[in-house]
Amino acid sequence: EPSAAFFGMLGVSASIVFANLGAAYGTAKSGVGISSMGVMRPDMVMRSIIPVVMAGVLGIYGLITSVIINGKISTGNYSSYSGYAHLSAGLTVGMSSLAAGLAIGVVGDAGVRANAQQPRLFVGMILILIFAEALGLYGLIVGLVVASTAEGKGKNL
Repeated sequence: EPSAAFFGMLGVSASIVFANLGAAYGTAKSGVGISSMGVMRPDMVMRSIIPVVMAGVLGIYGLITSVIINGKISTGNYSSYSGYAHLSAGLTVGMSSLAAGLAIGVVGDAGVRANAQQPRLFVGMILILIFAEALGLYGLIVGLVVASTAEGKGKNL
């Protein structure tokens, strides 16, 4: 069915676009905090790059998912079920990464500023960032499972 490939390609697009939105927001918001903090404590700038790196990983989640879904889209025997499953997989990864990017950005901004004033907050900030990043990882896992099992489950419909 021709519309099935359309929905599959929407999944490819949704995955990379929303994941990159989350990565961009997390990077920008954390970068503002790092820049502000770096004026008073330039010695702590490199230590405060961690939220930016974690936000960047979210874009990689979207890239991986988009490439995997794109590899499974075929012109010959591509069912509507597969198209819908690939759309849902892309949205799952993309939206989870967007949510994680929002959390990383807010925590990264406030965390690096607070860390500049009280260095003992560093471990707490890192733990919060890890849990925020885990949200994107959960979406990646579910999205990959959905995308990889779509072919087998949609055969007899």
